[in-house]
Amino acid sequence: MKYVLTLGSAAVAVFAMAIATPAVAGAQSSDCHDSYSPCLPIVSDVDCEGGSGNGPVYTGRVRVIGPDDYGLDRDGDGIGCE
Repeated sequence: MKYVLTLGSAAVAVFAMAIATPAVAGAQSSDCHDSYSPCLPIVSDVDCEGGSGNGPVYTGRVRVIGPDDYGLDRDGDGIGCE
């Protein structure tokens, strides 16, 4: 009987995680700029870490998969902040 309770608890935990995961992903994508991977926030400006930009947000290397609104991919090769 103890095995059944443990299995039942595990099933509930997996089911709860499956329900929660899409909600988190959906909320995260609405706050992300569609042109960058990994996610960059939608703000007035994003600059490369260690560069001469004034932020307010800084990032490391990113893939540019759409219009480069933040100007992170200077050479146009699809990789920003390289």
